[in-house]
Amino acid sequence: MSGSPVKDIRSVRGSVSGGSAERRSRSESADRAALWSIVEVWRPHAARLAVGLGLSLLAVLAGLALMSSAGLRFAGAALGVIVVTTVSLRILGISRVGLRYGERLFAHDAMFRALATLRVWFFRSLAEGAAAGLGFRRAGDLLSRLVSDVEVLDGLYLRILLPLAGACITFPVLILVLARVNLLLAVLVGVLFAASAFAVPLAAARLSRKEGGALNRAQAGLRVGVLDLVSGMREIRAFGASRRMLDRIAADNDTLLRRQAQLSTRMACVGIVSQFCAQLAILLVLAAISGVGFAHIPVVQGVGALFLTVAAFESASGLTRAGMLAGNMGAAARRVVAVAEKRNIPHISVPQTTEMPTGFDICFDDINFRWQPDRPMVLENFSLEIPAGSRVALLGSSGAGKSTVAALLLKAAFPQSGRILLGGVDIAALPDTWLRRKIAWLSQATHLFDDTIRNNLLLGAPEASEDTLWRALDEAAIGDFVRNLPGQLDTWLGEGGVKVSGGQGRRIALARTLLSDAPILVLDEPATGLDAQTEQDFFRTLNVVAAHRTVLLIAHRLTGVEQLDRVWRISGGRASAATA
Repeated sequence: MSGSPVKDIRSVRGSVSGGSAERRSRSESADRAALWSIVEVWRPHAARLAVGLGLSLLAVLAGLALMSSAGLRFAGAALGVIVVTTVSLRILGISRVGLRYGERLFAHDAMFRALATLRVWFFRSLAEGAAAGLGFRRAGDLLSRLVSDVEVLDGLYLRILLPLAGACITFPVLILVLARVNLLLAVLVGVLFAASAFAVPLAAARLSRKEGGALNRAQAGLRVGVLDLVSGMREIRAFGASRRMLDRIAADNDTLLRRQAQLSTRMACVGIVSQFCAQLAILLVLAAISGVGFAHIPVVQGVGALFLTVAAFESASGLTRAGMLAGNMGAAARRVVAVAEKRNIPHISVPQTTEMPTGFDICFDDINFRWQPDRPMVLENFSLEIPAGSRVALLGSSGAGKSTVAALLLKAAFPQSGRILLGGVDIAALPDTWLRRKIAWLSQATHLFDDTIRNNLLLGAPEASEDTLWRALDEAAIGDFVRNLPGQLDTWLGEGGVKVSGGQGRRIALARTLLSDAPILVLDEPATGLDAQTEQDFFRTLNVVAAHRTVLLIAHRLTGVEQLDRVWRISGGRASAATA
């Protein structure tokens, strides 16, 4: 018989406990790393944030001095002794109000600027990452990260850093002042203050870490559901699914309310502990004044110490709530930073070149690519050559990797191995802005903004003249339609271009693409959703306007009107010659 059952059970319990502790440690490390990344993003505003922190600390000291002096003045007046003058109280009071106002002004202004910088950083990280506008992320989840999670992070500075710094400066002041009155009293009150301002919030942060992550996920889930409900209202009503969708939204809402209630309950319990520490500290000071359990202390000094103790614990009271919110902040930071961490960066760093290629031959050389390490390969030993000026079609079923080819060519993603050459130069060595000026992209999900036709066109060429805009519209065979509109170029398209038909919207998007004057045109399922006749008319237009460009057409099938030099079919992650 091997070992005792009791020992085996203890061993299992120990391993489970050890595993739980290890997971908790990893979670805490991830939180700290994410929060530090956020602080790094705020670095440009370090001076403003430092000024706000300095004013906050001065305001705390002024508040402590005011309360202590008020206590001395109150006790002295009762005993007929002038300890602190009225002028001193007025000076301290005015100083505290001025410092508090300045702290609010500078700290909140700095925080708003920091949050604006964080949002811009978030958007830039998204644009530079694997999504890169190709639609690989849910809009509702992105919106939740950009709005809810970023707003939660303002508490990192205003609710945690400032109160924590105030508690750190209050602690020694409280100990020194009380030590002059009674050393034992100073030690006991100091322990209670440390528990209330540091230990309890830390325990609360660990307690709420799991709940905070669940709360953020619940908020994101509700936001995604509502966005789906609003954007898909027509389909939902057409298929009679209104009740099911509403039930799903109600379930998500109930989940969010349950998470919020659980967090509130825990906050209340932790608050009770903090308040108990504060009340016990006040009781100890009163006992010292009365001479119960302590050597009797003078009444005037005792009342001053009492007022100081009340002010000290009051200034640190916000840390208990901040501790409960810290888990939520850590989870929010991880969700925001995850956008940057999930960028698909090159496997091998390639030095940037200063000499741009003069030719535009495209060569995919033995490419291996997958979107995530835990997902199967999309392209495997993929090779394809597209001579400059040629017209090539790449066919394949859904999920075969056709759109991935476009993403790789646009540097929206990078291969794990292999090279993509443009004019004989590895595109990893080419500046992104230069490369994307040479490649025009039109996809099945090309977005038309809720703006005028003019502004939608200027997205591709901000400096284009009105004559240039009309020429692009005429090349896309949509110019006459726009001329007959009451507002012509200043006609609003509505959200997603809902005020025009699918074919008209696709032609406006084509005009925007043509404005780039890029020598390479990538067409990723550009006619999806169009009827057969509109699709053929669309490709006939493309045959004319793209006559002198390199064209890479990505599609499920061909209509028969395309003018092509070569047709390739992608299957199993590789490209092979095809005839249809």
